[in-house]
Amino acid sequence: MKRFTVCCFSNRIHKSRNRNQEKLTKQNNNNVASNLGSNLTNVIVNHDFSSGMHPWHPNCCEAFVVTEGSGVSHGVLDPSKCGSYVVVTNRKETWQGLEQDITSRVKPCCLYKVSATVAVSGPVQGLVEVMATLKLENQQSPTKYQFIAKTCVFKEKWVRLEGMFSLPNVPEKVVFYLEGPSPGIDLLIQYVTIKPELEQEEHVTMEDENIVVNPNFEDGLNNWSGRSCKLVLHDSMADGSIVPQSGKAFASATERTQNWNGIQQEITGKVQRKLVYEATALVRIYGNNVTNATVQATLWVQNPNQRDQYIGIANVQATDKEWVQCKGKFFLNGSASRVVIYIEGPPPGTDILLNSLTLKHAEKIPPLPVPSIENPAFGVNILTNSHLGDGTTNGWFSLGNCTLSVAEGSPRILPPMARDSLGPHEPLSGHYMLVTNRTQTWMGPAQMITDKLKLFLTYQVSVWVKVGSGVTSPQNVNVALGIDSQWVNGGQVEINDDKWHEIGGSFRIEKQPSKALVYVQGPSSGVDLMVAGLQIFPVDRLARVKHLRRQCDKIRKRDVILKFSGADASKLSGATVKVRQIRNSFPVGTCISRSNIDNEDFVDFFLKNFNWAVFANELKWYWTEPEQGKLNYQDADDMLNLCSSNNIETRGHCIFWEVQATVQQWIQNMNQSELNNAVQNRLTGLLNRYKGKFKHYDVNNEMLHGSFYQDKLGKDIRVNMFKTAHQLDPSATLFVNDYHIEDGCDPRSCPEKYIEHILDLQEKGAPVGGIGVQGHIDSPVGPIVCSALDKLGILGLPIWFTEMDVSSINEHVRGDDLEVMMWEAFGHPAVEGIMLWGFWEFFMARDNSHLVNAEGDVNEAGKRLLAVKKDWLSHANGHIDQNGAFPFRGYHGNYAVEVISSSSQKVLKTFVVEKGDYAQVITVDLQGL
Repeated sequence: MKRFTVCCFSNRIHKSRNRNQEKLTKQNNNNVASNLGSNLTNVIVNHDFSSGMHPWHPNCCEAFVVTEGSGVSHGVLDPSKCGSYVVVTNRKETWQGLEQDITSRVKPCCLYKVSATVAVSGPVQGLVEVMATLKLENQQSPTKYQFIAKTCVFKEKWVRLEGMFSLPNVPEKVVFYLEGPSPGIDLLIQYVTIKPELEQEEHVTMEDENIVVNPNFEDGLNNWSGRSCKLVLHDSMADGSIVPQSGKAFASATERTQNWNGIQQEITGKVQRKLVYEATALVRIYGNNVTNATVQATLWVQNPNQRDQYIGIANVQATDKEWVQCKGKFFLNGSASRVVIYIEGPPPGTDILLNSLTLKHAEKIPPLPVPSIENPAFGVNILTNSHLGDGTTNGWFSLGNCTLSVAEGSPRILPPMARDSLGPHEPLSGHYMLVTNRTQTWMGPAQMITDKLKLFLTYQVSVWVKVGSGVTSPQNVNVALGIDSQWVNGGQVEINDDKWHEIGGSFRIEKQPSKALVYVQGPSSGVDLMVAGLQIFPVDRLARVKHLRRQCDKIRKRDVILKFSGADASKLSGATVKVRQIRNSFPVGTCISRSNIDNEDFVDFFLKNFNWAVFANELKWYWTEPEQGKLNYQDADDMLNLCSSNNIETRGHCIFWEVQATVQQWIQNMNQSELNNAVQNRLTGLLNRYKGKFKHYDVNNEMLHGSFYQDKLGKDIRVNMFKTAHQLDPSATLFVNDYHIEDGCDPRSCPEKYIEHILDLQEKGAPVGGIGVQGHIDSPVGPIVCSALDKLGILGLPIWFTEMDVSSINEHVRGDDLEVMMWEAFGHPAVEGIMLWGFWEFFMARDNSHLVNAEGDVNEAGKRLLAVKKDWLSHANGHIDQNGAFPFRGYHGNYAVEVISSSSQKVLKTFVVEKGDYAQVITVDLQGL
């Protein structure tokens, strides 16, 4: 189960590249236009402060230039190493900075590109914003301010600030200035340039205009180049069998020696950060006896700090027979100094053919409405003759040439998970279907349900199953659905005995099928299968949430008595009390990526709505050491600085990942001794560097689904990883972490297998301190999730949902899923925290799972998140009683209480409601009332 953000996905595709080969050299960019504006006049005078301060002016503050010869350095920024710069100091307001009058050097309807290298110094905590702004003055109208760009800066680290502006009319006075840090923080500026790009009518594209120049090769290969390969223009190929689908020409990228070789165009300065773009390419392949291959559209972005980023836009299976469309979207969080779009992918020696490429600002697609479901019939079984009460198999048919018959002796009670959903219910008949003469694993009983399914309803699956005697190996039994040509998992179980077992699963369909059937399959050919009481029914999730609210009132709230003192009794009696909860202490966190924190809108939502964080990829070994000995902790450091400076706790994900596909090739190539040393170095390097900074560590991710390190180094390596991690950082809680624990659809990671796995680690001395349930779930059903948590809860370890996400094309249904999962977690006493696996579009593991659209709009699912978090805040109003007290019941966390006397005097105090079984008495001093 791979879960990469967009950035990681493309990075992993390119992880084995030789970056020296990757450089966009002059030789390979003959047809790329020279850097825009490189020969154009700089609007800024004395852009690098080589002539001192003239004509710059500090805005209500002070400024001076630091040069190598001055013998002065500001913090760690030594001018002998980084060159001269100006220090703007003695700032009392955020808007105070450095300015220059540029009125005479700008003209209307021209697009200008601004670039500045800035830093900050002084009492800096975490990230600081620096902004570029225009002040526009006219005598006859109020002064206006035009925002250009802003960036986030760490203390004493140079960062490039970039943006663009255009003026429809030039006012009487135009002043450019840099501003932004909090008062008391010095603003440092190394250089500033403002250069005209192109005339606005030539450069600025409307939403329906193509950013790509010469998109159909009507102007030959102008503006195109080969990415370390040869580029050829054609009107036809292969004796005329390949001709353009549109236009008169196409290009081929030939003499390719690497998968990433292809055809490219530089689009620097043409795409803006925080906007969604859609790319559409018409492609096919040719040669080297390859008939089909993956073709991918990719974006190479060089950030102002010279970090390379690769963003996978889209991919498609292309053939040598016809043109196919490769279409996808992308989004840039931060500023970019260079941007190149290119087509890559097929094996070396195979040509990539490109007929056209369009790149436009993506059209906003309106969300789907709330599904209209008439008579959902919650709890009503949609299958015919489930109980086999008349002793026949009427309504059922055999899938394949197996034999169905009815026998007696199955359980008469509903399976537990169905019982939790349905409540009191008539007993089962005790009859079951016996399936014999099975010659294929997929053979079993089936029933057509095409006309019985309703779109966007969540269905629960429940059944008792058993396999024939004499089985010598574990047998998987699966309730499956055939939805047109798609297989849908309705639940699975592994059986290794002659007992009846429960399958509990769920599913939902979101497109109307032409054919739908349910069937039971799985055991090896020749193994008899027994099926009893199979039911499929829609679940009432609103009723489940009501139940969970009552449950949360018992386990997440506490009785509180506020005892007031310090004021005259006459003022206390009858005084009004308003209690408001500020923050619930239950951890709710999210996954973030390094590129995310370049987007101030993302950071703002993150800081406002979450109190924990986990890094998507930046702490994983393949990220911190992609090549042996080449360490990259800068991304994790930046993210940790943001979190720690904002009191956000962090989980360390992950020290190792047991799934071989995620292990770097250089590690896979090691012998046993080399690998053992590398593992020890990884532990020592990571945990010593971050000792005490991560509250949790996922020690060896997904051990139920992979065994790379165990296979190479023996069974003891897993235990040793836990032991060594604990020795290096005793303060961190060490977790196991795996997926499909809670949904009933994967027998490899059912709760029973997870418990066995954890107990085995503990018995061998591994200090396992927590259970990670990832929570990548489809169509969640409360009783199924709760059943898994109940089973895991017997271990007495804290359970965290570590990577929760839900998916639906309908934002309202996605919100329903998220609401169910959050309440299930909050309502279970063994669960101690929730981590979402992201929230921002294009930075999610799965399609249709985001809560905030890329351009910053909170969607319906995101609104549900905010509504649930609001529900987890307690409020109470009333009056102080005759004993000088005010009792209420509220969720654990931080509170504010306002007391208003009869004479309208007010006192505001804060307090904390801790976890506990008895009423908490809190003394509130009202001195001054």
